[in-house]
Amino acid sequence: MRRWKIATLLKYGFLFIVAFASVFPLLWMFVSATNSSMDVLNGRLLPGSHLGTNLQNLTARANIPQAMWNSFRNASVSTIASLIVCSIAGYGFEIYHDRGKDLLMRILLLSMMIPFAAIMIPLFMMVGGFNLLSTTTAFVLPTIATGFLIFLFRQSARFFPYEIIEASRLDGLGELGIFVRMYIPIMRSTYATAAIITFMGAWNSYLWPLIIMQNANSRTMPLVLSNLIAGYVTDYGLLMLAVSISVLPTIVIFLLLQKSFAEGIIASAK
Repeated sequence: MRRWKIATLLKYGFLFIVAFASVFPLLWMFVSATNSSMDVLNGRLLPGSHLGTNLQNLTARANIPQAMWNSFRNASVSTIASLIVCSIAGYGFEIYHDRGKDLLMRILLLSMMIPFAAIMIPLFMMVGGFNLLSTTTAFVLPTIATGFLIFLFRQSARFFPYEIIEASRLDGLGELGIFVRMYIPIMRSTYATAAIITFMGAWNSYLWPLIIMQNANSRTMPLVLSNLIAGYVTDYGLLMLAVSISVLPTIVIFLLLQKSFAEGIIASAK
């Protein structure tokens, strides 16, 4: 009994240390947003009184509302488009699979091994040729269909009961109706998982927007953050405030969908 208590204490102690180490950088960032740059450099861990000053300096140096809107618009459109295209593709690959589709799926998985930097120049030339620079369309096109999301939906479709499909067909429901009215509600946890992954990836995207967003009014939050450290002197209090504002949407979305996210990951890994 005593050994069991000691083991339990050690287990919870270890989990507490890991949890604290994971959360501490985020807490330190929020606290640093209220301090001056000198306080941040000195390692101050308590809230300060410079939040108003940092906010005033930040709004003077960058158009934060415009950058937040650009990031949210690009990430939302990218997420919605990717969910539609990749879920239909993953569903089709599994429900209507044959040798040709299996070969195509292998090719899609192999495409994940190609670094994005290797295809960036051809993509830029294609986007520029269609006069799509500094647009949401240019941002979304390279990520509208990814091998990872298609594979995720394909794995989840393997656990979609085929009896439901047969029963729906007998009731006169078409293939599109089966997908919309049966598959989507049952696989909502997979959609939540894919939405979180896609939204966070699009929100934090830096290299591709850096190349295509050539208009100052189309810049996203990662580009604004990079500009804040481009000078000779960096105001770390201001920078921590900007980063804190930038991460808030992703934190909110993850907290809202965290249960479905875990369920979707577990279901696709079976």
